[in-house]
Amino acid sequence: MKKIEVKAVIDRSPDLVWECFTNPKHICNWNFASLDWYCPTAMSELKPGGHFTYRMASRDGCMGFDFAGTFITVEREKHLCYKLGDDRQVDVVFFAEGERTLITETFDPETLNDAEMQKAGWQAILNNFKNYCQSQ
Repeated sequence: MKKIEVKAVIDRSPDLVWECFTNPKHICNWNFASLDWYCPTAMSELKPGGHFTYRMASRDGCMGFDFAGTFITVEREKHLCYKLGDDRQVDVVFFAEGERTLITETFDPETLNDAEMQKAGWQAILNNFKNYCQSQ
């Protein structure tokens, strides 16, 4: 299947963007696509071979799942690559544009939902990240 890509330009420096994207204390504040979901816990061992688990849950308590995987590449303020538990790969590239940062996420799609739905969900989370980061 063809990889899916989402992007956002964040009006913040790469060091702040990296910190908000990778630090579990920040991840819990933005890692959800809509306000009826949230991220109650996030754990991350940010190094090649390190594991992460971000809990995603509906606010009404009816649904939840762990978004988890293993980091392959960790290049501070430049590139993250990780494998999810189902063996899909995700690449996140951080590109500095002065005091702005372009983030591009490219990922292997899963097979349960159509590509457009997946792209919309990942873009919504990235937009939520952008709004959170710009409020810092």
